Amino acid sequence: MLQTNLLYLFVILSLFWISLFECKQHHIRRNNADCFRNEYETFETSQRAGNNNKRNHPKNRNVLKQNDDEDISLWISEQQLKTLTALFFKQDYAHGRIYAIENGHVVNDIRDANLYKYITIPSEISYVNFTWKSGSKKYCYHFDRLETLDDSILKAPTLSIKAKGGVPKEKKNFSVFLPCTGNNSGTAMFNIGLSIQTRRGRQLPGTPVRLSFKKECAHKEPDPECNIKCGNNGYCNNQKICQCNPGYTGQYCQTAFCFPHCLNGGNCTAPSVCTCPDGYQGTQCEGGICTEKCLNGGKCIQKDKCQCSKGYYGLRCEYSKCVIPCKNNGRCIGTNLCRCPKGLGGDHCEIVRKQRSTCKKPCKHGECLPNKTCKCDNGFHGRFCNRKFRKPRQNKPVEFLN
Repeated sequence: MLQTNLLYLFVILSLFWISLFECKQHHIRRNNADCFRNEYETFETSQRAGNNNKRNHPKNRNVLKQNDDEDISLWISEQQLKTLTALFFKQDYAHGRIYAIENGHVVNDIRDANLYKYITIPSEISYVNFTWKSGSKKYCYHFDRLETLDDSILKAPTLSIKAKGGVPKEKKNFSVFLPCTGNNSGTAMFNIGLSIQTRRGRQLPGTPVRLSFKKECAHKEPDPECNIKCGNNGYCNNQKICQCNPGYTGQYCQTAFCFPHCLNGGNCTAPSVCTCPDGYQGTQCEGGICTEKCLNGGKCIQKDKCQCSKGYYGLRCEYSKCVIPCKNNGRCIGTNLCRCPKGLGGDHCEIVRKQRSTCKKPCKHGECLPNKTCKCDNGFHGRFCNRKFRKPRQNKPVEFLN
């Protein structure tokens, strides 16, 4: 009797926890559905009547099939790029789009935090326009991080849309505003976080995205000496404020703009021109100069610093990790480990491996050539050298009887 009661109790508790779990899952699904409803109800209602009559047309079936392959995308449009680059580059520098999310995949560069350490948004840019669409699927977004790390220079970023809602099905634009306080000049850090979920509450792979940027704020005031101070890099407008030429920024257009920014202590001395310190080279001063050449496939990565290939070490990669040298043109790739040419084996490439025949059948008295034919030994012939030449018979001289 006691066992039966315990069994009933166990069943009741199990049903209770299952119903509690289902209730929680339903609550999550309902919350996620709320963020989509307003975005999609109007679109679906307007499209339903018109699509019923067109759905069976062959061309429309192809269009529907193509749309099924579309997924969420987020990008900076060509027009926005032209607007941004016109401030800093004399020629048409921008081509195409810059994607943050492309067809359901977060671009790898977006997740690389090192990419943003050197990016400073200049004072002339106060907002950035983005374009996005969800395609054939439905997604819920949430800008869960919009913060400034120095509110005396820069206010917290704001959006032209709600911080939380549904990603629109068709292409739509939204803006991220970067308002300077207007009281102080300087550079401030700010953070943006974006989380994207499916209608079932699953995170889009690669999200939440966490980005950190620097924003320059320049407090410009009318200056009676504007005509003199602007110099050759800008001109004085009607408000007695310097209007900078493409490629220059600052209150008096005294600072050249380089993008990507100069690395390793390089100075931006002209638009998109980096002057590198001793020991560095490249358009961004990203490459090193080594007084002595790196050996054994090593690469110079910083001033007098080599990045050695596998199996070598030293200031110039001059030392091998193989105590016994690799033989027969083998290459050291680790501690006493050699990479051998084809047909050789062993720790030091000292063993000659028997080559596997490429001919359909083994050459019985000969060797298989790369063209998959047999080269026969002397005295043999045939496709697989399996026939022996016969010696010609010698006729005996005829003896005549006297």
